Amino acid sequence: MMRLKKMILNINGADRMFICDPERDTLASVIRRLGLTGTKVGCGEGVCGSCSVILDGRVVRSCVRKISDVDEYSHVTTIEGIGAPNYLHPIQVAFMHAGAVQCGFCTPGFIVSAYALLRQNLDPTREEIRDWFQKHRNICRCTGYKQIVDAVMNAAKVMRNDCALEDIMVKLPEDKEYYGKPLVRPAALAKVCGVADYGDDIELKMPENTLHAVLVQPKVAFHARIKAIHKEEAERMPGVYKVVTAEDVKGPNRVGFFTFSPRTLATGQTHPIIAEDKIYNYGDVVAFVVADTKAHAQDAVKKVTIDWEQLPEYKTYLEAVMPDAERIHEDHPNLWSEQPTVKGAGHDTPSLFKEAPYTVEGSFYSSREPHMNIEGDTIQAYWGDDGLLTIHCKAMMIYTHIGDIAEATGLPEEKIRVIQNPTGSTFGWGVSAATFAMAAIICLACDDMPVALSITHQEFMALSGKRAPSFSNGKLACDNDGKILAAEWDCGLDHGSYNEFGDDLITRPARFMFFPYNVPNCLGLTRVACTNHNYGTSYRGYGSPQAYTCSEALMDMMAKRIGMDPFEFRYKNIARPGDTNINQYPFREYPMEKMMDILRPIYEEVKERAAKESTPEKKRGVGIAWGGYNVTEGIFDQCTVALELLPDGRIAKYDTWQDQGQGGDIGALMTTLEALKPLGVTPDDIKLVQNDSKICPDSGATASSRQHYMNSKAVAMAAEQLMNGMRKEDGSYRNYDEMVVEGIPLKYEAQYQNPEDRTLKYLDPNTGKGNPVPAYTYALHMAEVEVDTKTGKATCIGYWCIDDVGVIGNVAAVDGQAYGGLSHCIGFALTENYDDVKKHTSLAGAGVPTIKDIPDNFNLIHHCTPRNTNPFGSSGASEAFQSAGHMAVINAIDNACGVRIFDLPAYPEKIKAGLDKLARGEEILPPKKYFLGSDFYEEMEYIKDNPKTDLFEDMFPEDKAETYEPIVVE
Repeated sequence: MMRLKKMILNINGADRMFICDPERDTLASVIRRLGLTGTKVGCGEGVCGSCSVILDGRVVRSCVRKISDVDEYSHVTTIEGIGAPNYLHPIQVAFMHAGAVQCGFCTPGFIVSAYALLRQNLDPTREEIRDWFQKHRNICRCTGYKQIVDAVMNAAKVMRNDCALEDIMVKLPEDKEYYGKPLVRPAALAKVCGVADYGDDIELKMPENTLHAVLVQPKVAFHARIKAIHKEEAERMPGVYKVVTAEDVKGPNRVGFFTFSPRTLATGQTHPIIAEDKIYNYGDVVAFVVADTKAHAQDAVKKVTIDWEQLPEYKTYLEAVMPDAERIHEDHPNLWSEQPTVKGAGHDTPSLFKEAPYTVEGSFYSSREPHMNIEGDTIQAYWGDDGLLTIHCKAMMIYTHIGDIAEATGLPEEKIRVIQNPTGSTFGWGVSAATFAMAAIICLACDDMPVALSITHQEFMALSGKRAPSFSNGKLACDNDGKILAAEWDCGLDHGSYNEFGDDLITRPARFMFFPYNVPNCLGLTRVACTNHNYGTSYRGYGSPQAYTCSEALMDMMAKRIGMDPFEFRYKNIARPGDTNINQYPFREYPMEKMMDILRPIYEEVKERAAKESTPEKKRGVGIAWGGYNVTEGIFDQCTVALELLPDGRIAKYDTWQDQGQGGDIGALMTTLEALKPLGVTPDDIKLVQNDSKICPDSGATASSRQHYMNSKAVAMAAEQLMNGMRKEDGSYRNYDEMVVEGIPLKYEAQYQNPEDRTLKYLDPNTGKGNPVPAYTYALHMAEVEVDTKTGKATCIGYWCIDDVGVIGNVAAVDGQAYGGLSHCIGFALTENYDDVKKHTSLAGAGVPTIKDIPDNFNLIHHCTPRNTNPFGSSGASEAFQSAGHMAVINAIDNACGVRIFDLPAYPEKIKAGLDKLARGEEILPPKKYFLGSDFYEEMEYIKDNPKTDLFEDMFPEDKAETYEPIVVE
């Protein structure tokens, strides 16, 4: 018999009576059930601090505080008790105006924690603020923490009466020149007040007849044959509506599959939404228990068991490509696609290496990096009153998700509606529609009842895709003057158990190896294989960090080999006008020399200081790395938006610029203001209507640093049409009533397609020659690291980044993407990993960086080269900041203590082992060359002798592909 308890707590100044289950309820679950959903539950394990509340004067993590351990009549303060939208606290104002709000999921917890700090200390130092958040385990995955500390410092000034509230607020320019200014995000107000409803909040507020689904993950093996699923006992449990298995799926039970390369051997989608006859990785789902409450479903999950037969397991690329390895998927070999890169001497590069005065080579590994967003994955599915199956989720590419859900369920696309919930970030995994399709399948299998699917952090860590690990063998040759002669690489990507986008991923190392240097001759091969670990999926920087792990290490190794400063070696070899990239085309822009000129004095100063402050116990060093990334998805990319003049005189902007925390709302606002500038509009004149497929056109994915660039193109086109309709003969503009009277349309939809730019050319499947995107971003990274020689622990104590992303639309948003992306780089270098499925199950176990792991000495310098292919001169932002920064940290470790880390992450024990080797007088050598599936030279000869026809050659002929003028920085 369940025994409940009546309690009273004083919450936000008022006594609140409630009934609870003392055995199951936490303080967080009670608070949320009372409607105070500003208290967010992220990890559910007391690690992230998003659930922070003040209990009797102390900050506590309410998700792990059992209600039975809370004294009756205790005083509780939640975010709702600090300030409301119409009565903001200075801390909330400061967070909004300092750019400290991105996805916003962790924001209420930070504000509550900061409120408690400032009640004790109204004049904290920056380090005291950092110590406070470290102590109370407030984790942010988006911001890199610096802007959060800025916000607390600003709020403290106001609360001390050192300045007025207005002094810390962003002021709108009187001249209405908004573009580039740090305007506050439209969604920030709801987020700082805790009234933005994320997925779990929406689930809590759904109708009473909503069913709740919990997934069944046996977690028994990485590879196994399912002999039987026993669900009978679970179906007899209280409240259970159904146990859904693959047999209940009315459609193909697969997400969509698109072939990118003629060298792809996979013939179709290998990713079952619900496991059918086999388990392919440890986190595979074999069933869902669907019940009247989440608690009933969770109880019943424990009663589902399976009979299974062990199959051979290949947990890494190196295991899966061995000649005696069995096929994981019957329809294709484990090594299933490859992309060559051949330039200059190409197949004759071995002779250049034989004759070169200097050569270096090494083998490098980058880890299976988990995204570790604070909000988990939660989806709702129901049939709407419009007759559409409606999916609420953390969408990144709404219209592609519709296709994937249709593929999985067998429903026609026109019967599916996808809406993006307010999203606590995905950093890329949201491109995979597997969990979104799960909710749709469950709804259809449960007699079309509304369904809420919520996935815990541990379940999601096991289930979701990760950054694909890479194994690379690389070589570099230079002449006596330190100029690069040739490069070779063989890169293998571990794409895990499923294939989607794997043959697209391999094009990134084929483009970003040794970017942005002048490499006159190269021979490279990038391969992808399936294994029995988590499948590879998108993650900010998609495919480029794997390339830079190899090439930026070789650049430092060569500098050491020839006795040249790493900065000077790079300066000598950066591309300059006339030089081409490894894909045989001019660089889109040439800002590299100017960016290095900006960094040079800073580099010299930091290098000198690090040398002075280095001690035998705490050694300091400086490392640099070049990075960058493409903008847009290339020849297939399109963006559609609409503008509509409304009766109240405002203009509605319709798009699917999915906000993952990067600022899809502020991006849409800034580009629309700029496009409509002749009308003299202000931010209040723009109404954003976003991310609902029923009412918004397809603006494409929030990926590939594309939305700002593509939306700029499309909104400029739509704005021109609208203003042409509004414009009178005398040059003034019609209002809404005049437009209606004259019968002039009020709404204009415009689509921009990248194929209209005939400078684009997809990578050739035989040589890698190509020019697939219209713009790039550039980032020059520098890290200062301190190594504790007793323990081997490395700490990044300073970071600098010079970037060029074109004309910036909103500087606060770009700063946020920079700090956030760079903080991921530091984590990627030092702690982040999902390899051990039992150890790396939590945010802490997988190595999420805390505030004290990220330096407060965090510095951004924006260098601007206006892009001549964009109406506002903008490019893209985000992914350049998470491309190569990890190698600045790794190179700094080597500079500090002489230990070169060849396999990420640089755990203390790895560095300590290297220090011990050096102490014994031993040399630190690269790992033995990896076997990646066949002899590199033989494979390249095979590709040469067996050419494939470009899948897109007829669509985009090469004779129209070299007409652009690259940008040169004077």
